[in-house]
Amino acid sequence: MEHLVVVGASLAGLRGAEAARKAGFQGRLTLIGAEPHRPYDRPPLSKLVLTGGVAPGATTLPNLEPLDAEWRLGSAAAGLDRSDRAVILESGDRVAYDRLLIATGARARPWPDTVQNRFGGVHTLRSRDDAAALRGALAAGPGRVLVIGGGFIGCEVAAACRDLDLPVTLVESGATVLERVLGSHLGSVVAALHAVRGVDLRLGAKVEALEDDDSGHVVRARLADGRTIETTCVVVALGAVRNTEWLSGSGLAFDEGGVDCDADGYVLDTDGRSDRTIAAAGDVARFPHPIYDGRRVALEHWGHAVAQGAHAGRLLAGQASSPAYAEVPAFWSSQGGVTLKMAGLTEGADGLVIAQGDPKTGRFLALYGRAGRCIAAVSFDSVRWLPAYAEMVAAGAPFPPIHGAVDQGRLRVLPPGFPKEDER
Repeated sequence: MEHLVVVGASLAGLRGAEAARKAGFQGRLTLIGAEPHRPYDRPPLSKLVLTGGVAPGATTLPNLEPLDAEWRLGSAAAGLDRSDRAVILESGDRVAYDRLLIATGARARPWPDTVQNRFGGVHTLRSRDDAAALRGALAAGPGRVLVIGGGFIGCEVAAACRDLDLPVTLVESGATVLERVLGSHLGSVVAALHAVRGVDLRLGAKVEALEDDDSGHVVRARLADGRTIETTCVVVALGAVRNTEWLSGSGLAFDEGGVDCDADGYVLDTDGRSDRTIAAAGDVARFPHPIYDGRRVALEHWGHAVAQGAHAGRLLAGQASSPAYAEVPAFWSSQGGVTLKMAGLTEGADGLVIAQGDPKTGRFLALYGRAGRCIAAVSFDSVRWLPAYAEMVAAGAPFPPIHGAVDQGRLRVLPPGFPKEDER
């Protein structure tokens, strides 16, 4: 009886296992997870869980298909022996496989100073346990919360603090929040939203060090310009690192940015050959996206984890007719009562138009272009407009788009304002 092993009890891993069963895989099925929890939903962790609207334990994902699976939770993978087709666990146990799905996801990038990172009151936010710990810290009513990093997680945490009426300072080294994803033009719109809600924004600033009270609990942060911020609760939101270290010595092609896959979803070895017994999905998978001229991307989006996980599950179940994975990347973020939704990837955009609505009203849609083609769209509280523009992104439609649509004003191409490579 063939054995399908899924490493990563994640959203992608769960949906991959379900898809394999639905596609007719009748062999043994084992899901291995580093955490002690069944797969859970991550988006609520930086929103409703922090504000107390949802308990951390209430985020468990439902099973959509009967799995008849063995669960090995709290058992992190430590190695992969491809010659013997076995996953090696931290305990030393070996789990043999015939087919393998890698869905180990990513972890929060820690504060770079290892001593300061261990101070009490210093948090990251990625896992269910992270969210529970941070929820407890916020519920205790700290005098000020410091968020380091103005990406999506940093902005969502700052918004949650204001929902709780907690003073919060957000420090971002770039010119504005979300600059790397949206560019400075739209990033400044998001920054204004947070400023109006009372977030103390420190833009173009850098935290140089965290300081403790001599008993190991953080009490302040020192900025590069010498200023200090008094705080007993710090949230480090500096991005993510893919969980790939366990693949060392396996002969697979990977780094901290992900494990490389071919266009079908099979993992590549260091010589560029596909291992057709192994697929990858979710945050950890780096694959050539056909919409973006085959550029390799690794995506941290909920919908992507679902779609690519299901694709990988079908692939490993032997559905040879499965087309190459080509879903349009899509994600959303809720910040201070405003919902941002995006379709596509903005990287490399050389132009931006406000295609629908008006930023002054808070409801609008912006479209990004590159070399005369549409590559991404982002909506601010205007989701009804997004599907039509997502289709334009999928088709690589001409940019800027046609004029004269309903609710559409004069289209003026703007520079997106992405930071230069040496500023990232």
